[in-house]
Amino acid sequence: MTPAVPDPVLPRPSLSAPHGALWCAAAAALAATRTPRARRAAIRGLASLGLASLTVNALGKRTLHHARPAPVPLIGQLKRRPTSISFPSGQAAAASAFATGIALESPAWGTVVAPAAASVALSRGHGGARFPSDVLTGAALGVGAAFAVRGMVPTRGQVAPPARPRAEVPALPDGAGLVLVANTAAGSAERARALRDALPGAEVVECEPGDVPAELEKAAARARVLGVCGGDGTVNAAARVALRFRLPLAVLPGGTLNHFAYDLGIEDVRDLARALRAGEAVRVDVGRYSCGGKHGVFLNTCSVGVYPELVREREHWSHRIGGWPAGVLAAVRVLRADRHPLEAEFQGRTRPLWLLFAGNGTYHRMGLASGRRKDLADGQLDVRVVHGGRRPAVRLLAAALAGPLTRSPAHAAVQVGRLRLDHVAPGTLLAYDGEVIEVEGRVTLEKLPEALTVYRPVPSS
Repeated sequence: MTPAVPDPVLPRPSLSAPHGALWCAAAAALAATRTPRARRAAIRGLASLGLASLTVNALGKRTLHHARPAPVPLIGQLKRRPTSISFPSGQAAAASAFATGIALESPAWGTVVAPAAASVALSRGHGGARFPSDVLTGAALGVGAAFAVRGMVPTRGQVAPPARPRAEVPALPDGAGLVLVANTAAGSAERARALRDALPGAEVVECEPGDVPAELEKAAARARVLGVCGGDGTVNAAARVALRFRLPLAVLPGGTLNHFAYDLGIEDVRDLARALRAGEAVRVDVGRYSCGGKHGVFLNTCSVGVYPELVREREHWSHRIGGWPAGVLAAVRVLRADRHPLEAEFQGRTRPLWLLFAGNGTYHRMGLASGRRKDLADGQLDVRVVHGGRRPAVRLLAAALAGPLTRSPAHAAVQVGRLRLDHVAPGTLLAYDGEVIEVEGRVTLEKLPEALTVYRPVPSS
């Protein structure tokens, strides 16, 4: 009988799939799009693939010895027939894991990858390399691996961003009335221009880091809505100006971490443009610190101890070797340094502290992922303390892995509306939203409930 049309076509993808080469190339292509959702999808796809391969090769094939099917007619065979155990199909597992992982993070990219994954999986059975049951079982294991990864590291879509309390703000159908200041050093110029394309009536001001404060002041004087594009430090500066001028704030993430924007549910130009056109916004809490004549606000976190030292060390190296390598180097250097714990009076007791972290809102652990805030207007400072003692690196790692344990000899957690530290030694570093200053004496942290109005697309109930 003459072979069906797909015979010469289906075997081809399977030849490029071994060792994950095809999927690594696909992940690299996704990452090259430079969008946060695509990068996360690529990472999730590779993580799902890795777990599926580990499960199939380390567990399935070592325990289930299953021979391969007899060769099919020569015209339908793969040129190189595999000689390993047939059940379950590792290539089908890898293909389905990668595609499912992509789709869980980004359904749009999932539909792009799915045809290639299906072609690889089908080619394994069609070319005589596997029984249909081998392929189906492998594909099922791949899907299960992707969902297992999501259980350990949830997608952003699993946690709805805060939708309350809603605020009355002007709708800007074409962006007229919005003045957005973009920090060009944060690599945000491209996003700012994309927003101008989406909202042609908006005014976009691009400037260097040193000019950001002055440009924000000028923008606030003529804007109905103050916009900012940059990292968390730039957003902090814009929040201070928006509070003083009593303007709603529009945040477009343009830095490395973008914690505040992501916790709001704004990842790209489309999210912000939709909120501005519809006039959708929420009111969020603002944290405030004060020490003598120094005072300021924080939208994410404020901390003393090891973390501010790490931030300063990272900033010292980042312009030479890049942000992420500098962060790793800073962590190694700070934790290896022979430093003494910070001495401060906390909750009526003077004690040594390796770290005191205060979050603007309660941070919830999500599987093995770092914490996220489900509510940006809960009126709470999420305070985490790592006590002084021997082996600071072990204590800090234990605190990071264990989460908000309230009873531990190494660390503790408490939610309060106001916090005071007394007898802080001169020269102590305090970090807020990635910025670092020196403090001494009495340091007070408190909440300003629902102080700031911020645009964000509000999901329907």
